[in-house]
Amino acid sequence: MGVFDIGDRSVGPTEPTFVIAEAGSNHNGDLGTAKELIDVAVEAGADAVKFQTFRASDMYVEDSGGVEYLDDDRSIYDVIESMEMPYEWIPELHDYCRDRDIYFMSTPFDERSAAELAEYVPAWKVASYTSSHHPFLRHLAETDKPIVMSTGAHDLDEVGESVATLRDAGATELALLQCVAAYPTPLEEINVRVIQTLREEFDVPAGLSDHTLDPVTAPSAAVALGASVVEKHFTLDKTMDGPDHQFALEPDELDAMVTAIRDTERVLGSDEKSVLDVETELYDIARRRIHATADIEAGDQFTEDNIGVLRSGQRSKGLHPKFYDELLGETAARLVSKDEGISWDDVAN
Repeated sequence: MGVFDIGDRSVGPTEPTFVIAEAGSNHNGDLGTAKELIDVAVEAGADAVKFQTFRASDMYVEDSGGVEYLDDDRSIYDVIESMEMPYEWIPELHDYCRDRDIYFMSTPFDERSAAELAEYVPAWKVASYTSSHHPFLRHLAETDKPIVMSTGAHDLDEVGESVATLRDAGATELALLQCVAAYPTPLEEINVRVIQTLREEFDVPAGLSDHTLDPVTAPSAAVALGASVVEKHFTLDKTMDGPDHQFALEPDELDAMVTAIRDTERVLGSDEKSVLDVETELYDIARRRIHATADIEAGDQFTEDNIGVLRSGQRSKGLHPKFYDELLGETAARLVSKDEGISWDDVAN
C-alpha cells in the first residue's frame, strides 16, 4: 500500500492521521469569516483547512426543486448559488493559510473550479456526489495531484468503478474515505469499519469523512482502525445562517476532535510486545518468584508447606514460577531463611 505526500506530510497507514478541518461553505460569503475559520483550524492543530469551490450552474439543473433536509424554501439550485465562493478569494486564502502554516485545500465540483484551484492546492478532495462523475475523475487524475475521495451514497461496486477510472487515467496516489451522506449522521449509521474494507479491497490508505455530531467518538474509532485521513465539518457558531452550520463542530469541539485523534494515536503505540522502561520498577518488585515460606534447613525437602510463589518486593528474587513443580521434592543444599528467594544454588545436586 503506497504512502504519498500532501505537501510535506506523508499520508498512509504508518503515518500520523492527516486531519482536514472542513470549512466548506461556512464562510457565508464573507472573506473575513473564511479567514476566521482558518484561524480556528490552526488553533485546533488540523493539518489542512478545506473549503468548497463550485458554481451552481455546473452542479444542478436550474429547475431543481427543493431539498427537505435543508429546511429552506428556496430551490437547491438557489441555495447552492448563494454558497458559491468567489474565485478571487483562492490565492488570498492560500497565502493566508501558508502564513499560518496550514495547508489550503478546496473541493472542486467542476472543471473550471478545478482550473482555478490547481495552482493553489497540494491535493484534490473529491466529494461523495462527484465520486461517480467519471469524466471529472479522469480530468483530476491527469493533473498528477494526490486524490482523497469520499464514498458516501455509493456502494462498493461503484467505488470500485471510480477507483478503476482514476487508476486508468494515471492516478497513483489515492486515499478513500468512508462517508455517510446524511447531515447529521447518526452514530449507529457511520459504519467506521468500512475503513478496513476500503483499505483491504483497494489497497489504498483509507479514512473517514464524518458527519456525526459527536466530535470524538467516530474520529477516535476511525484512528483506532487505522484511518490515514479524518475530515470533519466545522463552523464558528452552529447558530449561523446557512445549511452546513448545524451539523458542524464549533471551535472547542474541533479542538477536542484533534486532541482525541492525537491521544488515540499515542495510546495505539507500538505493536511490539516487550517489557517497557516504564514497567521496570513493578517488573522488579511485583512479578512472582519462588520464595521460602518457612526456614528450610540443609537436607530438608522443598514442599508445598515451605515454598510458595510470591511477589519479591525488595528481597532477592527466586526462581521463575514455571520451576515450582520441578523444585518440589528436591533437597535444600543450605539453610534457606523464610522469605528468601530460592535459586538453583540452593538445591542439592
